[in-house]
Amino acid sequence: MNPDLNIVILCGGQSAEAEVSRVSAEGVRRALAENYRNVTVSELDRESHRRLAEINPDVVFPILHGPPGEDGTLQGFLEIMGYPYVGSGVQASANAMNKITAKLIFAARGLPMARQQVVDIADGVPAAVKQVHATLGEAVVVKPATQGSALGVTLVSNANELHAAVESAFEFDSSVLVEERLTGREITVGVLDTDEGPKAFPVIEITTPANSWYDYQHRYTQGLSDHLMPADLPDGQTQRLQQIAIDAHESLGCRDLSRADFVVTSDSEEYLLEVNTLPGMTPTSLYPDGASGFGMDFPTLCSYLIERAATRSYRS
Repeated sequence: MNPDLNIVILCGGQSAEAEVSRVSAEGVRRALAENYRNVTVSELDRESHRRLAEINPDVVFPILHGPPGEDGTLQGFLEIMGYPYVGSGVQASANAMNKITAKLIFAARGLPMARQQVVDIADGVPAAVKQVHATLGEAVVVKPATQGSALGVTLVSNANELHAAVESAFEFDSSVLVEERLTGREITVGVLDTDEGPKAFPVIEITTPANSWYDYQHRYTQGLSDHLMPADLPDGQTQRLQQIAIDAHESLGCRDLSRADFVVTSDSEEYLLEVNTLPGMTPTSLYPDGASGFGMDFPTLCSYLIERAATRSYRS
């Protein structure tokens, strides 16, 4: 470990998830300060290129959720500027952030997923609703294509709700993914790259109060969700979920870290929902919990990611 590494944590920006990003960044700053002397938190804005040039970091740790920090835009900028950074590269970040693209990649790998329908704003809301109803019925989940933290996601039970949900999702994205609504246990598995290849963290089950789900509020409010680790699942199913998480990580070309989210239905079927390339690092976040179950406390995890990134170079 090199305590003299010059580290910049990028956070904030214009994303709908900017405030969560800032909370995560402060937690990472405190963790890194235990092992490194030069750690700076910097806001992502129009002056970022100037501040980065002044600091000239050895490593950048993006703590950003949603576009442009998690969709490959920032990653391309950092590579052009020549700064090594934590996390997936341009292509993997872009593919994972777009739920529609990611599901095409998962399908090619043969990973288990819910039935789906993609609708476009150009077709209009009534036509989109008609397509969804004909393909999937009324019990569905509506998701903007390129948002994180469940922003814009709506669980739908009937045709009236479907119209409003699609209309709302189009406010975030021009393309919307609609999936059949699966009832079951909410499960997540973190993945960490190692010298021996990607390794899966213990499987975590997320529980929320009755008649609720793991939406934005329940993700980031203390006390509104519980993480059960390891999840109470048969050994064989635990191993399958961990392997699917690794397969998803590899199929997207993720680097350093990722977190795969699942639903396990009452008949024990597993369905992969999505992969996050920059999982949350707040006090209530799942990825740090999984790392602790893997044997890495939070400062050790953050330092591990920094040291891996420090070995990369984009400078000629």
